[in-house]
Amino acid sequence: MSENKITTASPTPSADGIAAAARAAQKGRGLPPVDKWNPEFCGDLDMRIARDGTWFYLGTPIGRPEMVRLFSTILRKDGDDYFLVTPVEKVGITVDDAPFVAIDFEVAGTGKDQTLTFLTNVGDSTVAGPDAPIRVTRDAETGEPSPYVLVRANLEALIDRKSFYRLVEIGAHHGDWFGLWSGGEFFGLIPSADLPTT
Repeated sequence: MSENKITTASPTPSADGIAAAARAAQKGRGLPPVDKWNPEFCGDLDMRIARDGTWFYLGTPIGRPEMVRLFSTILRKDGDDYFLVTPVEKVGITVDDAPFVAIDFEVAGTGKDQTLTFLTNVGDSTVAGPDAPIRVTRDAETGEPSPYVLVRANLEALIDRKSFYRLVEIGAHHGDWFGLWSGGEFFGLIPSADLPTT
């Protein structure tokens, strides 16, 4: 049997094999239906997404944006774990924080009619709203905020610092919170009482 013809999941998953299966499974321009694929778990792949959104394979940054984009389209989160999923393979990868980074956003409208559309480092866009909430966690020791927006199916993007500063500039008070309106929903960033008074 030819080694190039794979009919079952490879016992030793590799980035090349996963990429080939991902390309073969893609149909049209939409995202692959990874939520409908249930292949056997094939083990962990030495792949890591750093907090800044850089993808590493075998400790080396993946320098081809089209390869990173391809892998990002077959990423799935089950529970607290992240996997690359194709119709024939499911491999675990490491994600330091969120799998994506929101590197920019556009604003349409104002006040309660405002809409925020975020762009990620892998080319996804997401409109914040009831189905794509914004949330903020704070470091227990430093108080440093980490803001996130949901991109798709349990996969979040960490909103980068420059974008977060811009968001704060257009924030508003609602009830006891300072936060953002988008898609008819208000997302509290920080209790109004915790804001600096100067």
